[in-house]
Amino acid sequence: MVKFFTSPLFCLSAALFFTSSAGAQLSHTERKLTRQDTLRGTLNANRTWWDVQKYDIQVTPDYAAKTIEGKVDISYKISGKSSGIMQIDLQEPMELDKVSFAGIDAKFKRDGNIYLVTVPASAQSAASKASFSFHGKPREAIRPPWDGGWIWRKDEKGNPWMSVACQGLGASVWYPCKDHQSDEPDQGASLSMTVADSLSAIGNGRLKDKKSNGNGMTTWTWNVVNPINNYNIIPYIGKYTNFTETFNGEKGALDCSYWVLEYNLEKAREQFKQVPKMLKCFENWFGPYPFYDDSYKLVDAPHLGMEHQSAVAYGNKYRNGYLGQDLSGTGWGLKWDFIIVHESGHEWFANNITSDDIADMWVHEGFTNYSETLFTTCEYGVEAGNDYVIGTRKSIQNDIPVIGKYGVNMEGSGDMYYKGGNLLHTIRQLVGNDEKFRQILRGLNQKFYHKTTTSKAVEAYISQQSGINLSKVFDQYLRTVKIPVLEYKLNGKQVSYRWTNCVKGFNLKVKTSEGKWLLPKETWQAVAGDSLKIDRNFYIETKKVD
Repeated sequence: MVKFFTSPLFCLSAALFFTSSAGAQLSHTERKLTRQDTLRGTLNANRTWWDVQKYDIQVTPDYAAKTIEGKVDISYKISGKSSGIMQIDLQEPMELDKVSFAGIDAKFKRDGNIYLVTVPASAQSAASKASFSFHGKPREAIRPPWDGGWIWRKDEKGNPWMSVACQGLGASVWYPCKDHQSDEPDQGASLSMTVADSLSAIGNGRLKDKKSNGNGMTTWTWNVVNPINNYNIIPYIGKYTNFTETFNGEKGALDCSYWVLEYNLEKAREQFKQVPKMLKCFENWFGPYPFYDDSYKLVDAPHLGMEHQSAVAYGNKYRNGYLGQDLSGTGWGLKWDFIIVHESGHEWFANNITSDDIADMWVHEGFTNYSETLFTTCEYGVEAGNDYVIGTRKSIQNDIPVIGKYGVNMEGSGDMYYKGGNLLHTIRQLVGNDEKFRQILRGLNQKFYHKTTTSKAVEAYISQQSGINLSKVFDQYLRTVKIPVLEYKLNGKQVSYRWTNCVKGFNLKVKTSEGKWLLPKETWQAVAGDSLKIDRNFYIETKKVD
């Protein structure tokens, strides 16, 4: 996702900084937590008894009025003892009009941004389908993707151009759902959009149906067969044209489809030549693209970019870098298109592997930030990749911990991008073998394939597979704002050194620029020598003391 921090709670995979990356709508603004935050962020008894299997969404936008109306069918199975109540999230000012279970109408009442639905007894004990009719004027995104909501724009030719950006803010900003990252629809989702005949409506996955309604309107239906984050289910409506290619990947032929505004076609044909290079690099490092069944797409978007699964939002103006800027300041970031690389990296980290709670969103953004380094390495070599990731350190703020507060829908620091990437780069040095490190990344995508998980589980896997107890290293970089300081002093032909500004028991090994490994402790140790210089690839600080 793009990362910038200017508005209260709103992020996305998708997933940047002030000069920064693409993905989530993130916020550094301190806010007072409310009961609504808990209702949104906690798996309470009205949510845990049912497990979403599929979303079938129908929506008709009114461009002139900036309103939408539609219907959502939620197929679910029973996952626990029913409370008799179903919490459905739908943010104000959107309104729920009707709820039914297999033809039986249900009563419901509003509580802020949620509805509490009284579930018929027959729908509490067996797999069922609930239908929700809704309408309203959804929150409008003024500066997407950094603030969220429905996007009502015109393209350069004056044609209507519509979409949504809602990571962090939540899919419930426009349609009724269980708006918690831990419950992805196991059987995927469909999205039907009814729009003017002159427009195209693009969604995730594959086009299932296109039907003219005979009244100047056409309904486009797209379908995803894999689990998907509900904030990734996104409409793109505009004057699009399409071209395709096939990537011969690790699992065979991957269909790649590009939906761009008509006047961008030739620019897209040239800029999107980077896609096969990206796919080849990421399949090598992370394993096969996770959604062959649903294809890979880039779609022109009325905002910078977002990691919408199998339909990545593209808005980088067909320029290399991040809108023509190099976020690392090294020059390497101008050699490739930031949005193509970063947002596509989220297909592995955010869309394939998803954190249960957005407090752990570094699992999305830290690994995806590091995908930029790995792509630079694939194209230009190891030292170029090292230059790139080290160059991003200047943007680390160390303001609040990378991991946020659990159960209240609150992410941690935007440092989850660059600090997360530099943490992984440091771990790569500890592993000391790129093939082994590559297998760890591929193994993560196998173990957590199409699953939601926690930072702790990811940390444990990396420790286990690396053979290094990294628990204190993760605690230091993810749960504190302190960068470890290696103090040293010179005494003739001897160098003394120790860790300071670190968690108790911090056990990071470091390598000197001459290739010698040291295991500092919090007490002074000594080694023969008359100087001390640490390999630049370790994200630490050094300080000479008397």
